[in-house]
Amino acid sequence: MTKQIDKSAEPLSRAERKAELLAQMEQQRIDILVCSEYLQRSTSPLDHSWRSIKLPLYAAGGVLAYRLVRHPSGVVRAARKGLAGYMLFRKFKLLAKIAT
Repeated sequence: MTKQIDKSAEPLSRAERKAELLAQMEQQRIDILVCSEYLQRSTSPLDHSWRSIKLPLYAAGGVLAYRLVRHPSGVVRAARKGLAGYMLFRKFKLLAKIAT
């Protein structure tokens, strides 16, 4: 609750201003707590789903990293082909844009 200040009123004293700012900070803290509780309730289904797939994703990443260390040439070839495909896609997109 802030005081309305008009031109004829005297400015707030330092103690009054401090009390007003402290009250505003307290209200902001309460707002943050309420919003964080709402956010936690909103995201709890996503968190539960993530926990159920986290271990398989870590395992797949470990296997992929192991294969990359053992045979890096296959990954390099796949990356080159992927980059070439992406560049070809961009060229076709540019040509389609010019043609229309």
